[in-house]
Amino acid sequence: MQVTECGALLPPLPFPCPQPPWRPRGGALRRRAGRACAAGDGAGGMWRLARAGARAPAALAAAAGAGPGSGGGLEGWYEWAARSAPVHWAEGGLAALQEATGLPCWAAIAGGAAVLRTAVTLPLAAQQGRLLAKLENLQPEIKELAKHLRYEVSVRGKQLGWSEKVARFHFTKNMRRIVTELYVRDNCHPFKATLLLWVQIPMWVCVSLALRNCSVGALGSAVQEQFSSGGALWFTDLTAPDSTWILPVSLGLVNLLVVEIFASQKKMPVSRFQKLVTNFFRVTSVVMIPIAAAVPSSMALYWLSSSLVGLSHNLLLRSPTFRRLCCIPRTKSDSDTPYRDMMAALATKYSFKRQHH
Repeated sequence: MQVTECGALLPPLPFPCPQPPWRPRGGALRRRAGRACAAGDGAGGMWRLARAGARAPAALAAAAGAGPGSGGGLEGWYEWAARSAPVHWAEGGLAALQEATGLPCWAAIAGGAAVLRTAVTLPLAAQQGRLLAKLENLQPEIKELAKHLRYEVSVRGKQLGWSEKVARFHFTKNMRRIVTELYVRDNCHPFKATLLLWVQIPMWVCVSLALRNCSVGALGSAVQEQFSSGGALWFTDLTAPDSTWILPVSLGLVNLLVVEIFASQKKMPVSRFQKLVTNFFRVTSVVMIPIAAAVPSSMALYWLSSSLVGLSHNLLLRSPTFRRLCCIPRTKSDSDTPYRDMMAALATKYSFKRQHH
C-alpha cells in the first residue's frame, strides 16, 4: 500500500487519501513527523554536642523509631517528622559546617542555606532551564504538526462519517501521542522540570525542623543556650520569635519578588493551571509572614537566607553568559539585556495596575 501524505500522522486507511491543498514547510519537518509517529503509542561546643551522641535523648531516639501515628493526630506526625533520620542528618550537616568554619550560630545558619542552595538546587535549576528552553523551541514544530493533523482528521472524518465530537476525540488522542513522542525524542518531558521542587521542599522542611529542635531544647539545654545567645543585630535570641517582624516581612517581600520575576519570563503561553500555580505561590508568600513571626528566629533567618540565595540564583540564570556555561539552548525569547527587560516588564505591569486602580 502506498503511504500518502495524509497517512503520516493517523493510522492508514485501506484506501488512498487525497493530498492536502498545502504542504508543511520543509521536507525535514515531514521526515521528522513520520519518524516520530511511525512507532505509535561556644558555638563549636554546641555543635559538637549535637554531633556526638547527645544529639537526642534516649527517649527521643526510641520515639524516632516509632511510626508517625504513635503520637496521634497532627501533633504526632509533627513530632515524628522532627525526630526522623533526615532531620538528624540536617543537624549533623549544620554541626559539621559550624565546626569547619567556626562561625557563630546565625552565620552558620545563613551560610548553610547558601551552601545547600548552591550545591543542590542551583544545578537542578539549571537543568530546569534546559528543559524549559527545549520545550519552548519545540512549540513551532508542535503547532505545525497540529495543523497537519487537523487536516488529516477532517479528511478522515468525511470519509468515515465522523461526528464533530468523534473527530475532536481522534484529534486529541493522536495529538497527545505525537507530543509525547516529541518529548521522548528531545528528552524534555515537562514533569522533569518539577524535580527542583521535589528536592527543594523536603530539604527545606528537614533543615527547618532541625533548627526547631535546636531552638526548643530537643537536643539538650546546652544547645538551646547557645542558640539563645547566638544571634545578631535585633535578633540576638535565636530561640525566640522576631518581635520586630523585620525577618518575616523581609521574607514575604523576597518570596513575592521571586514569584514575580519567574512569572515575568512569559516564554510560552501561560495556561490556566500555570496561572493558578503562580497565584498559589503569591498567597503562600503572604501567608508565610505571620508563620515566620510565630516560629523561632533561627527558622525565620534560615527561610530568609534561603529565599535571598534563591533570588540571586534566579537572576544569575537570566545571564546569557551563565546560560551558555550551563548549556541552556538559546530560544527566540532570550534577550541580550535580560535585566533591563525584566525591570521594564515589572514596571509596566505594576504601573498599569495602578492606573486602573
